[in-house]
Amino acid sequence: MGYIGEPIKQSIKIIPEKKYPFKIIGVKAKKGNNISFKLEKVVTLSKKAEYVLTVENTKNEKSRFFDIIYLETNSKIRPKIEISVYGNIKERK
Repeated sequence: MGYIGEPIKQSIKIIPEKKYPFKIIGVKAKKGNNISFKLEKVVTLSKKAEYVLTVENTKNEKSRFFDIIYLETNSKIRPKIEISVYGNIKERK
């Protein structure tokens, strides 16, 4: 949520469980017309792989929107992870 003309960005960490390790092998948005996104792999000091997904608003007008980011994994248990993205762009009064 934010105001027209201001950068609106959010990052989340995706940390595989030790018991159920996986790698993210692909990322895409269902629509992708109001957001841009970047996935980065980070290796911690303990040599564990984590991922940081950063999503940024690209819409520059008052509106609400919804999208889904799909993370494709090499896991047989959970080959696809869905992340919901909600946007609420407001005018400053």
